Amino acid sequence: MTDPGTKGATASAAFDVAVVGAGLAGSTAAFALASAGLRVASIDRAAPEARADAGFDGRTTAVAQGTKRILDTLDLWRDIAPAATPILDIRVAEKGSRLYVHYDHRDVGDEPLGYIVENSAIRAALAHRVAAMENIRVFSPATVVRCDRTESRGTLRLSTGETLDAALIVAADGKDSPLRAEAGLPVTRWRYDQSAIVCCVRHPLPHANVAVELFLPAGPFALLPMQGNMSSVVWTERNDAVPSIMKLDDARFVAEMHSRFGDWFGAFSLAGPRWVHPLGVTFAHQIASDRLALVGDAAHAIHPIAGQGINLGLRDVADLVEEVVDAWRLGLDIGHSSALVQYEKKRRADSLALLAATDGINRLFSNDILPLRIARNLGLGLVERLPVVKRALMRQAMGVAGGVAGGALSRLARGIPL
Repeated sequence: MTDPGTKGATASAAFDVAVVGAGLAGSTAAFALASAGLRVASIDRAAPEARADAGFDGRTTAVAQGTKRILDTLDLWRDIAPAATPILDIRVAEKGSRLYVHYDHRDVGDEPLGYIVENSAIRAALAHRVAAMENIRVFSPATVVRCDRTESRGTLRLSTGETLDAALIVAADGKDSPLRAEAGLPVTRWRYDQSAIVCCVRHPLPHANVAVELFLPAGPFALLPMQGNMSSVVWTERNDAVPSIMKLDDARFVAEMHSRFGDWFGAFSLAGPRWVHPLGVTFAHQIASDRLALVGDAAHAIHPIAGQGINLGLRDVADLVEEVVDAWRLGLDIGHSSALVQYEKKRRADSLALLAATDGINRLFSNDILPLRIARNLGLGLVERLPVVKRALMRQAMGVAGGVAGGALSRLARGIPL
């Protein structure tokens, strides 16, 4: 057996946990488990230098206050904070209506509602912290070519020829998770007739740390504050319109954005490339089995409305790590289904409730049906005039109220170390 702290060795090795996928959810899980003392393997298809590349690419992540607390409790936030822009206010409106909802962070305390962080900064911070952990061994670039699970161990055969044994395998390998498919865990999928156009813009007027969600018939148009006079754009559009929009030159593309959003922050200019992400839902019916647990998009990929997907995934990680570490300290088998049943129970209600909420809001607002438009506007106006309801919605979105379903927060989300 090779020492799990030895990087680059080719012999097979035994670990407590093997985490497949080194995105935000996978890297956080690997770091948290190793911080508690477990031996961890981190497997990812990307090369280490690609994961640690801090080059600006314009893409961002919305980190809710509850997720920030998880990262802070793990001592990861200090590396991410310099690149984070606080969200102090959120304005939600429907284009053409004078009614809106204004969420002010001061209504629920002194802390921001959340933060916008460049993906590259998060990747770099996590990659460096994972690489520095003595009891994490990184296998990358590598993919899993075979996964075998028995009553006593899980075994992964990698594309590099190496074989790893672990008591528990954590699948953080995305919405099309090969590990989930190989395990035969059923999923429900559907596609929206929408795609998200993502880019970053500069503007002459300050955003004052305000995030704007403007509902249009084709879907929501979000402008999220970044450092300086810059904002991240998440523009939901119908699929049949996306190809022609993406073919526009920069000036005409910006003009299309202005026609939808207006001139609240002055004239936009593109600050990077554009991306298109087809939108849909993937929901695993089962997220834990013998020797296997799903987290993040492998467990559930939802509509990006309100930017809650990554926050849902980090709540997965916090709950899973808590259950695994507690079982490990008691000398229990961390990969047996009996050790994972509580994780499954904890995550089911939260993920189902958030899927229903995001899907329902998107379907309600992504149309131009007159009776629904009237009902939507009345609803926005009513929420704005009901401070108790507004505060409750804010706490849910911040991830400090136990998730959408109102369940108990993990210890990490309450600021309690493992």
